[in-house]
Amino acid sequence: MTTAPMNLLSEWIVRQAGEEGAWFASRLHSLSSGAASEQDLHIFLGLIPRKLGKQDLALTSEDVRRAELAHAGWRPQGWSIDGAARVAALIGYQGPRPFADTFKDLRRTADAGELIALYRGLPLYPEPESLAFEVGEGLRSNMRAVFEAIAHDNPYARDHFDEHRWNHMVLKALFVGSRLSPVVGLDERANPELARILLDYAHERWAAGRAVSPELWRCVGPFIDSLDALDDLQRVMSGTETERKAAVLALTVNQSPRARSLLAASPEVARLVSEGHVDWNNLLQSEAA
Repeated sequence: MTTAPMNLLSEWIVRQAGEEGAWFASRLHSLSSGAASEQDLHIFLGLIPRKLGKQDLALTSEDVRRAELAHAGWRPQGWSIDGAARVAALIGYQGPRPFADTFKDLRRTADAGELIALYRGLPLYPEPESLAFEVGEGLRSNMRAVFEAIAHDNPYARDHFDEHRWNHMVLKALFVGSRLSPVVGLDERANPELARILLDYAHERWAAGRAVSPELWRCVGPFIDSLDALDDLQRVMSGTETERKAAVLALTVNQSPRARSLLAASPEVARLVSEGHVDWNNLLQSEAA
């Protein structure tokens, strides 16, 4: 049996909060009763960091598994305890106004840390489709951490973005130097238009003498033939070790004779890929090491 996200968050927070756990549980129950005012919500949100602190939310592997069962793609790893409490409060709050209006007011007055918490909770809120404008404001933020609260480890974009907004988010991730592997649904939402846009972006960067993120080729790989991108992959294959690994990963989804020939030029990397030692999730981790 799965547990509702608010109940999971409450369980984790109470477990970690010690003496203040009872305070949190009592206030959360009051907010969820339908009798609390929006002022009560704001007071509760203001008290959370003082009462609970701002340390990382302590999660076990079982907690992570239950989060995935509660909402596919929800990854609360890396959340703070106060951020988790804010999200729980918003999930539970039963107010007189539409949720989008309450969220809008909170976003306008939030500092960076509060914004990150607000956006991380997107997939768990009531009426998530009503938050499209506010999500757009977050995507346009010049604070990378705020942008990544939407783009990374968050299934909201996968579940609610149309193709245009999805493609724009992926392109911006590369533009601002964000990784692609934490983007939930990256392979599921792959599409020819995104591949074309990213290939144009790669060409522009090469023409300017600038590097191209090896992760870009993950989105191009499924459409190599239709984009006539094998020459580009051959160029990537002759680059750094990480670029060569990225090219091999992209080429493995292509069955054309020329793609097979390119793979044969890097048999050791191809073997590592086939055996699961190299994948898109650890590609840049191995580079950092």
